[in-house]
Amino acid sequence: METVLSTNKLTKNFGRLCAVNRLDLEVKRGQVFGMLGPNGSGKTTTLGMLMGVTNPTSGSFTWFGEPATHLTRKKIGAVLEHPIFYPYLSGQKNLELNAMVKGADPANIAKVLEVVELSGRKDDKYKTYSLGMKQRLAIASALVSDPIILILDEPTNGLDPMGIAEIREIIKRIAADGKTIILASHLLDEVQKVCTHFAVLRKGTLVHSGPVDDVGKGEEVVEVVAYHDDLVHILHEFRGALSVKQENGKFNVRMREDFHSVDLNKFLFEKGIVASHIITQKKSLEKQFLEILQEIQETKS
Repeated sequence: METVLSTNKLTKNFGRLCAVNRLDLEVKRGQVFGMLGPNGSGKTTTLGMLMGVTNPTSGSFTWFGEPATHLTRKKIGAVLEHPIFYPYLSGQKNLELNAMVKGADPANIAKVLEVVELSGRKDDKYKTYSLGMKQRLAIASALVSDPIILILDEPTNGLDPMGIAEIREIIKRIAADGKTIILASHLLDEVQKVCTHFAVLRKGTLVHSGPVDDVGKGEEVVEVVAYHDDLVHILHEFRGALSVKQENGKFNVRMREDFHSVDLNKFLFEKGIVASHIITQKKSLEKQFLEILQEIQETKS
């Protein structure tokens, strides 16, 4: 797969504060790449450097294997902050002005309005839009030049649950159209639901990077409920069990590698025990994210 973005020891200092510290990232074409981290982790500063809003202190980055130029940035659409729209103009008119400034084909406007589900409100004034609609128009403005890459900084910030769900579906739709998306967020759930790959930043330092599908691989915990007086001892006899813990009337069995719930269920059945409840729980991205940050904190202590 083609590498569309590569950073090499990218660093940004603001006086004595190191906002981004020797960051190495690689994004391939077609990925939905999530930059995940708490507020102050350097996500927005990184995106600002990539878009030429702020200059790196040291290090470098390339788009499509080349140093950033005006021509390479024309292949990128971005929503870094709340874009400025004219409140008394309609969504359609605002996008027409946007297309004119970018030198984009105005014929793209109808398509992007459909993508962000604003076709029915395109003739309404911007000032009548809800916060979610304003964010969707911002995404439309970034798409109007038909970029190869779309950059979104905290795209669901401040939205209600319905607005968040709408933005997530739009991101999935854009990705399905073949565009590469780089998404910065502090919301773990958002990254897990829409991204294919992610990187975790903490205080400007990269602490983890990899496919979202790898989250939770390896360790499984099987939650079991069964009616038997000696269940805890029987569960300990199962050779696939690393540990057994009882919580709220349920048993959590941490499994050895290559053992799964079906193996445990078969073991219980052979012992004459029928489980009334058995379910596999893998590590959520939230748990892994918090464990990564905890490990880094303990290393520095």
